[in-house]
Amino acid sequence: MAKVGKKRTAANAKVDANQQYSLEDAMALVKKVNTTKFDASVDLHVRLGVDPRKADQALRGTVSLPHGTGKTKTVLVFCTPDKEEEAKAAGADYVGLDDLIAKVQGGWTDVDVVIAMPQVMAKVGRIGRTLGPRGLMPNPKTGTVTQDVGAAVADVKKGKISFRVDKYGIIHASIGRVSFSSDQLKDNANELLGTLMRMKPSTAKGIYVKSLTVASTMSPGLKVDPKFLR
Repeated sequence: MAKVGKKRTAANAKVDANQQYSLEDAMALVKKVNTTKFDASVDLHVRLGVDPRKADQALRGTVSLPHGTGKTKTVLVFCTPDKEEEAKAAGADYVGLDDLIAKVQGGWTDVDVVIAMPQVMAKVGRIGRTLGPRGLMPNPKTGTVTQDVGAAVADVKKGKISFRVDKYGIIHASIGRVSFSSDQLKDNANELLGTLMRMKPSTAKGIYVKSLTVASTMSPGLKVDPKFLR
C-alpha cells in the first residue's frame, strides 16, 4: 500500500468526503487543499445520465471559458498555402500540410489542438489512426474543421476547450489553475455546466447531472451539490 505524504494527509483532513459542497465553497477549498508546488490544473468531472452508446447521447462540443484555462495551447493547422499566413497571424504554432502530415506519420504529436480546412481532410484522414486515439482528430462538431482557420486558432488561444463524454458517461474538463481566484474558477465551471445543460439530449431519461466533482492535480476530490443545476 502506497504511503500517503504529510501534505496529502493534511489536505484530506480538510475535506469532508460525505459532504456535497456548494460550487462557490468547492472552488475556494480546492485552492486550499492543493498539494503541488507547481500551478496545478483544476478539473471538473461531470457524470451525466446519458448512454454514450447512443449517437444522440454521445455528447461532444466546445466551450469558451471566460477566464481561459491558464495554459497556452499548442495549435497545429493543416491548410492550403493561401491560408497559412492567416493561421500564423492568429497564433498557430505549426502551419502546413504535406510536410506536417509526414511528421505526424513519423510519430510526432506534440500539440494540444489540431485544426484543418475541409479541403484537406482527405489527406488528414490518412493520419487518423495516430490523431484519433490522442483526441486530436479535427471534427466539425468541435469547430476544428473550418474554412475560417484564423478565428478557430484565436478561439483556442483565448480559452476555447473541447469536451466529450467518455464511455462511462463522464465529462472531464480543465477549468483553470489553482492560481486562479475562486470566482474565476466558478465562472469557468458555470460556463461549462451551462453549455452541458443546453446540450441535454431529449432522449436522456431520469436525472441528467448525476454528480459533480472538482479536483486539482494530485489533490483530493470535492463533491459538488448538483441540485443548483436543476
